[in-house]
Amino acid sequence: MPRAPGLTAPLLGLGLGLVLSLSGTAAADCEFLGQAERLTFTPVARTRWLAPRVRAPGTLDHLYGTVRRFLSAVQLNPFPSELVKTLLNDPSSVKVDEVVRYQAGYVVCAVIAGLYLLAVPTTGLCFGWFRCRQRCGGRVKTEHKALACERGTLMAFLLLTTLVLLVGLVCAFVTNQRTHEHTGPSVEAVPETLRSLRGLVSNVPQELQAVAQQFSLPQERVLKDLDGVGLVIGNVIHSRLSSTVYLALASLHSLGQALQVFVDHLRALNATVAELQVRQEHLEPAVRERRERLLTLLQQPGCQGDCSGALSWARALELSADFTQVHSVDAVVRQLQGVPEANFSSMIQEDNNTFNALPLLAAMQMASTIRELKEVVAQESKGLRTLAEGFPGLKAASRWSQALEELERSSRPYLQEVQRYETYSGVGFSFLFAAPLILLVFATFLVGGNVETLVCRSWESGELFEFVDTPGNLPPSMNLSHLLGLQKNISVLLAYQQCKEGAALWKVLQLNDSFNLEQHLDISQFTQKLQWEVQSLKMDVQNLDLLTPAAHRDLEALRSSGIENITYRDLLVQIQKPVVKADVEQLAQQLEGLAQAQGNPVLGQQLQEEAQGLRNLYQERVITQQNLMAKLNQSMRVLESSALELQLQTTEVLANVTHLKAELPTRVDHILKNVSECFLAREMGYFSQYLAWVKEEVTQHIATCQPLSAALDNSHVILCDMMADPWNAFWFCLGWCTFFLIPSIIFAVKTSKYFRPIRKRLSSSSSEETQLFHIPRVTSLKL
Repeated sequence: MPRAPGLTAPLLGLGLGLVLSLSGTAAADCEFLGQAERLTFTPVARTRWLAPRVRAPGTLDHLYGTVRRFLSAVQLNPFPSELVKTLLNDPSSVKVDEVVRYQAGYVVCAVIAGLYLLAVPTTGLCFGWFRCRQRCGGRVKTEHKALACERGTLMAFLLLTTLVLLVGLVCAFVTNQRTHEHTGPSVEAVPETLRSLRGLVSNVPQELQAVAQQFSLPQERVLKDLDGVGLVIGNVIHSRLSSTVYLALASLHSLGQALQVFVDHLRALNATVAELQVRQEHLEPAVRERRERLLTLLQQPGCQGDCSGALSWARALELSADFTQVHSVDAVVRQLQGVPEANFSSMIQEDNNTFNALPLLAAMQMASTIRELKEVVAQESKGLRTLAEGFPGLKAASRWSQALEELERSSRPYLQEVQRYETYSGVGFSFLFAAPLILLVFATFLVGGNVETLVCRSWESGELFEFVDTPGNLPPSMNLSHLLGLQKNISVLLAYQQCKEGAALWKVLQLNDSFNLEQHLDISQFTQKLQWEVQSLKMDVQNLDLLTPAAHRDLEALRSSGIENITYRDLLVQIQKPVVKADVEQLAQQLEGLAQAQGNPVLGQQLQEEAQGLRNLYQERVITQQNLMAKLNQSMRVLESSALELQLQTTEVLANVTHLKAELPTRVDHILKNVSECFLAREMGYFSQYLAWVKEEVTQHIATCQPLSAALDNSHVILCDMMADPWNAFWFCLGWCTFFLIPSIIFAVKTSKYFRPIRKRLSSSSSEETQLFHIPRVTSLKL
């Protein structure tokens, strides 16, 4: 969209200066604040859109194309610009030979039609005279082998020509009906088109006044932003710092949770190791006692069965894991006694509340400045009040509107006559073509063909617009610039193209030379007073402590506790061992099998009792020891995987939080200055949007001339596509039927001879005799 250089210069200069004065960090602060939102202005230009008319594609399109190609072959001459120029400026000087030369194709067609008109009736009269003289009909056909083939061939040609005639008649009726269907809507479109053209120049002052009134939209937007400017700037500062502060708080929260989990697992590991050691002291003598008794029983001489196999299992009945060899972690546990002292979740919540209260502080400090700015913004622009009064062409617009209204009123009687005459076309033409068919064909051909070749073809190729735009071709009374009262000549083709694209009369008529739009859109008085000082705005963030003393002690205790020195290899070695070397359950099952195989009932009973004792020992002590070892394994895995990382994380978080707490006041002051300047630049953007919208609305939307181009396009569609195409197709189909009538008559006469009595061939004679017969009398054949 083209913009006048001085329209938004004050605003653009101010905004550019603010942006250039900002550093890279300040530009990032502006991104958090955001650009000026897109204001939604209410379009003031009334909808004057003339709907385009298009002929729907149909089955007759191929027929229409054939007719156009035929007319292109008939009329090979280009658009007769010199002939039309002479006809418009000096009709009396038009030469007949020039008209005949241009219409040479139509003259040839007229000669053919005249010959047809003379030759066909003459042929018919001759045919009738011969029949009256009984000299018509030819000789009697003699039966021979090719007779049936000849008759079939003639019948096929007769059927073919009859079908061609039938198709031509059907197409003629269909195209005639299409002409009837298109006439009504086409006539009704004329008043609608005139009303749309009249709407081009009406109500322009009211629309300009509505444009000026919408200056209140950016005013209201700025006033609304000023109501919450403190909160806005505070929120931007909060957003600018949020990634850093929230990351620090999140790391503290995560570290507090990890500290709690680590301490819990450390204490659980210490307690589990102690319990395993105690239970091991009770489990070892019980296992040893069972082992000795089994060895005694299995080594008796009367033991039967696989006693040696069971004996090897019994020798392996001893403890495998030995937790007395595991180093104690009591020193580390004592170092972390009372940790965590601080409630990290409560501390993080308090820091969050303090940090989130920053926008309220900014709102309190800007209250007095905001009241002064509101008084400045609420003022009204004098130039906008006079926008409608100085707009050019309002008097001419009134005259155009009255002329179009008069044209619309005077055209209605003629349109009604067109609809009445069209009904004679729909009824009379369908029956009158039987007699002077060639005259009807030529008359409709001459009218429709010239409309297509002289008007439609030159319209589509642009030659008609080129003729109108050439100086001297039109008389002064038909010159468009003269009729519109313009100082400059305008191109009809260019105006049509611009109107087709939706351009307004401002652009088409080049009104920017006669109306100073910049003068009426001067709002510099607003921009100068909106540059207010913001250096006095201060914010105190000392209450954002981030890390309480108790939390600091907890982290220092963890860092100096020595958890990185804990050795987990001894624990891992013992955990990987089974509680008992032998499989207790399998040994008990084997003892039960041996008990049943013994011949000595006393020994069998003893083995059965030992098997049951092993099961009880496994259920009551071994399984408990295994569960404690699993618990120990879980705690050991957690501690081993997190100890070193927890130490590093603690050191890093302590350093980051200490640095952030010292840096926050300086960062807040720097961000506050940058964000305030960004806010000022954004508010200027709202007024820039209004000025750009006014420029666009006045120069591109108010009084758009789309109905003019649409009226020309619709006229072309109505005249050429909806009227000329069916009209030309109608006479083309009639001509088609007319010229195919001759071969149809010839084939009918020829074929009729093969349905008369036939002379049979005589066996006693090598020659054939023929006799004449008369139409329509039929007699029997005597040999």
